[in-house]
Amino acid sequence: MLILVLSLAAAFVVVLLLFVFIGNVLVNIGGDEVGVLERRYLGRGLPEGHVIAMRGEIGIQARVLPPGLHVLPPFLYAVKKEHMVLVAEDELALLEAIDGRPLDPGRIFARRVESHDSFQDGEAFLRNGGQKGPQIDVLPPGKYRVNTYLFRIKPVKAVRIPAGAVGVVIANDGEPMAPGRLLARHTEGHTAYQDGEGFLEHGGQRGPQIEVILPGQYRINTDLFAVKVEPAAIVKANQVGLVTARDGDPLPEGELVARTVTGHNDFQDASAFLAGGGQRGPQFDLLKPGTYYINPLMFEVSLDNVAIIERGEVAVLVSNVGAEPETMTPEERLASGQEVYVVPAGFRGIQREVAGPGVYYLNRWAYIAYIVPTTNLTIDWAVDTGLESENSSTAGTISRAQLFNPLSVISRDGFEMSVSVKVVIRVRPDQAPLMVAKIGSIENLIDHVIHPMIDSSFRNQASSSAAMNFMQDRADEQAKAEVRAREELEKYHVECVSVLISQIVLPQELMSIQTRRVIAAQQQEMFIEQQKAEQERIGTENTRAQADQQINLVTAQIGVQVAEQTKQKTIIEAEGRARAVEVEGAAEGSKILAVGSATAEAYEKQVAAVGQGNLAGIEVAKTIADAGLKITPDILVAGGDGEGGGGANIFSAFIAQLLASNATNRNNGAAPAGNGSAPPSQQ
Repeated sequence: MLILVLSLAAAFVVVLLLFVFIGNVLVNIGGDEVGVLERRYLGRGLPEGHVIAMRGEIGIQARVLPPGLHVLPPFLYAVKKEHMVLVAEDELALLEAIDGRPLDPGRIFARRVESHDSFQDGEAFLRNGGQKGPQIDVLPPGKYRVNTYLFRIKPVKAVRIPAGAVGVVIANDGEPMAPGRLLARHTEGHTAYQDGEGFLEHGGQRGPQIEVILPGQYRINTDLFAVKVEPAAIVKANQVGLVTARDGDPLPEGELVARTVTGHNDFQDASAFLAGGGQRGPQFDLLKPGTYYINPLMFEVSLDNVAIIERGEVAVLVSNVGAEPETMTPEERLASGQEVYVVPAGFRGIQREVAGPGVYYLNRWAYIAYIVPTTNLTIDWAVDTGLESENSSTAGTISRAQLFNPLSVISRDGFEMSVSVKVVIRVRPDQAPLMVAKIGSIENLIDHVIHPMIDSSFRNQASSSAAMNFMQDRADEQAKAEVRAREELEKYHVECVSVLISQIVLPQELMSIQTRRVIAAQQQEMFIEQQKAEQERIGTENTRAQADQQINLVTAQIGVQVAEQTKQKTIIEAEGRARAVEVEGAAEGSKILAVGSATAEAYEKQVAAVGQGNLAGIEVAKTIADAGLKITPDILVAGGDGEGGGGANIFSAFIAQLLASNATNRNNGAAPAGNGSAPPSQQ
């Protein structure tokens, strides 16, 4: 039993030794592995300063074992398996040699070594003079059997320049730049800086490079070249790119803009720009809309809007380039106009020819454009802007320079008034350069000429007039201000179309007094009008009444006329009758006088014959008899009283009865009996 155990133990030991032997003799390297060898015995020592052994030297070997089965001398080598170096598609690998020859003086990167099979053959690398330190070549995407004890591997991302960008390169190694230069000179043979050795061999200089790399992916040794991604110069529609060169020949004295240089492909070829004598500073040439791959270290691009001249406008250009006006001939200077600074094309100064409506790619460093409206322009002192009048800017669709606060003026009687004014001006296209020569711009004209002039005019006019008179005479005040404005603006080659007073605002206290005065006047006027209306109404009523009574009035008038005629007729007839009566009376009087005289004579004779008393009785009896009166009583009572007394008594009784009868008749309203003739005694 013991023998069996010993036999088995011996067999196990033999097998174990066999495996150990085989393990040291046969080495299998996997497909994605590499075998790093270390020689332990039976060899030369490493040269001084070296850490990687060549064949026959003790130490870590420069060569490696590729994938597969390898037979090695037993116990002579130790093998360490490492993963192969994998470089992804978007990567590259930077290498640094741990061993090799020393770098050349002044060099940072090792020189290129041939025939090392992308650093997979370490022995060839060292044998061919490979240098210790950062390697200038890189490993592109792929799998590599690199001895990681000889080379340190640093995977980095490939340089990718996106669309719309450029890569600005700074070399960390190379020859020094010439004094005074901003960028390294152009170098050939580096294939967009992917061939570092070619860059150095062709004299590439250390520092910022003049060439840029365009959009794409590049295998650039980022230890040799630092790449900074910068946006390309993109000029959008309705824009221009103004270019300033940071390097080049200096500008001549007195020049503001560099001269034109050809062949630089819109400043994308900086080397051609410098080779053609390009000057540093603002460039005359500009960039139109597009994308430009320009080195921002060489050129600064600033964007500006295109010059858009609308209908009803012109642009007066002031050129900063061209010949000096002093070189003009007298004929040219005379033809340039009234202003010496207005010059024809090709000369520096205010250009005589204006630019009409359109879109212009204008270099504002070479040309200053003053936009001048050629239609009527209204300047309004009627908007409360909330800003000081002296400050001008743009607000919306109306320029701030055209809007001012209403004018505040003081009248002669000490009242403060607010006056809103509109001034309408016009600049003819042919006069626009002359206006610019005088004052510069339309904004300067408004702020420094028109506004002070209008303010002064109305202040002066208001101070010489009472507040109410100023308002009442606004037409005259407006006319005076317009005359002054027209005279003043003619000096600046500007036409004054009109000056209008939009509104005059008086103080509230003055307006209150005036309101009461006006109300009183209106009330008085209304009272007068009412009186007139009442009088007119009365007249109307009278007329209407007269019309209603027209027939009566006509009838009355006719009656009056008839009465007047009748009166006249009557008067005439009366006068005729009176004359007739007068004549007749005269005749009758003569007759009566004759009869009376005869009667009186007869009566006297009768009285003498029968006595006065008896004669009277006879006449009475005669009268009674003529009247048919019965006077004899039915019973006669007679008394005797002497001689003849009987007759007298009878007569007396008769007269008494007659008087009594007359008295009765008068009381009863009856006329007395008789023929109406008076007794002879009354005749």
